[in-house]
Amino acid sequence: MKKYNIGVVMSEFNFDITSMMLERAKAHAQFLDVNIAKVMTVPGVFDMPLAVKRLVRDKSIDGVITLGAVIEGETDHDQIVMQNAARKIADLAVEYDKPVTLGISGPGETRLQAQDRIEKGRDALESCVKLLRLE
Repeated sequence: MKKYNIGVVMSEFNFDITSMMLERAKAHAQFLDVNIAKVMTVPGVFDMPLAVKRLVRDKSIDGVITLGAVIEGETDHDQIVMQNAARKIADLAVEYDKPVTLGISGPGETRLQAQDRIEKGRDALESCVKLLRLE
């Protein structure tokens, strides 16, 4: 069986949370015998689509996971960030016919809730591998 190469796009915003998500994804990659081939960091979740596009265009990358935490603030900014990023990320998966999974928690969550959801990193990796194995 082919050993899949997975790309990661991780938000630097809320790094204390997203770095733990990445560690969960790396541990699960080892368990599933897949390779985390590239990790790209971007300033925030809204900035992810460009990095995702670069990874899905890379022929050596089989699938991509996104890692981020969109925490609620005093305005609806978190809703706008999440809705736009999620829509474009899904569009890129379809356009390039490669799995791109959403390991982004939020919107509407507190920092404590985001910390409780670091397993989204593992879950995003698992979803990506399951989609790759559909082929």
